[in-house]
Amino acid sequence: MSRAFETECVHGGVGPEPATGAVVTPVYLTSTYVQPEVGQHAGFEYSRTQNPSRLALERHLAALEGAAYGHAFASGLAATDAVLRLLAPGDHVLLPDDAYGGTIRLALRVHAPAGLVVETVDLTDLDAVRSALRPTTRLVWVETPTNPLLRIVDIEGVAAAAGAGVLVAVDNTFATPALQQPLSLGADLAVHSTTKYLGGHSDVVGGFVATRNEALASRLAFLQNAVGAVPGPMDCFLVQRGAKTLAVRMDRHCANAAAVVGLLEDHPAVERVLWPGLPGSPGHAVAARQMRGFGGMVSFTLRGGEQAALEVCRRTEVFTLAESLGAVESLIEHPGRMTHASVAGTTNEVPANLVRLSVGIEAAADLLADLTQALRRLS
Repeated sequence: MSRAFETECVHGGVGPEPATGAVVTPVYLTSTYVQPEVGQHAGFEYSRTQNPSRLALERHLAALEGAAYGHAFASGLAATDAVLRLLAPGDHVLLPDDAYGGTIRLALRVHAPAGLVVETVDLTDLDAVRSALRPTTRLVWVETPTNPLLRIVDIEGVAAAAGAGVLVAVDNTFATPALQQPLSLGADLAVHSTTKYLGGHSDVVGGFVATRNEALASRLAFLQNAVGAVPGPMDCFLVQRGAKTLAVRMDRHCANAAAVVGLLEDHPAVERVLWPGLPGSPGHAVAARQMRGFGGMVSFTLRGGEQAALEVCRRTEVFTLAESLGAVESLIEHPGRMTHASVAGTTNEVPANLVRLSVGIEAAADLLADLTQALRRLS
């Protein structure tokens, strides 16, 4: 029976624990499992390889992404690393020219020295994507919306341009499967930092990769076990608990973000607002087609330059100055000096007057009042 996404958030992929009937999957704090005979076991041998808490999470998140297979990792970057390890030295990879700084750092400073050929390109320009493809291209890595400029990439368009033999992986952290399901749009892999919206409470670090391709899933399972960057059972429990409220949280994140954008658009201290829900934004039409909502992330630039951006980050009271995003509490950060400091001085450098907001689920009136007072002396 087909079920709504909200129902899948609560029930998808898992049922009551079979041994006791527990409604919630227990936290299996065990490293190893008894084997009645050599080579015989009940599906679990050693918890780096598999753990019931992790299996429950993997089935749950795979259901949310409309995937047949899912693999959980110790962080979003560990998940990204696993995808890059699907490739071989000499393979060519296309990354967005405004990708998350950690992704660029991993690709250029870890995998490129080992032989991967990494190139950044504007993935919003499908002609540029086609021009950048080589006979050795094996992966196009997509972020949409991008971090922190919130640009929108046409997933179906990129998948069509890439063609057979080229994997398309989509970092779906910002949109979440509540708003966008990349595998249904032609992608081969959907990747998450579960630290963010899927966990949703700033209390866990994790990553996840979903796919419908059995061969890819088999290779990812091998890498998950061989490299060993796996989440612990308590981490899995926390992410799964957060995922159950994903649909209702994303509704509030999106609504609050829209209210914040309305305030920022009319404020004289604000130079530009970046949010895919704005009708005038370059990616709005694509976002409206491939997303069910425009998300809870908002970025904006200030007329007063970097100093003004730093002042606003310092002055907020409800918005907490901190890295990360996607949790129930609203966060504010200066990407140039925080999350994207690793790309300073490169072509991927972000504007110095840029502020990024992760709009939480507090009362919208309190969020607007907080931003108003933080911006007041800049007017």
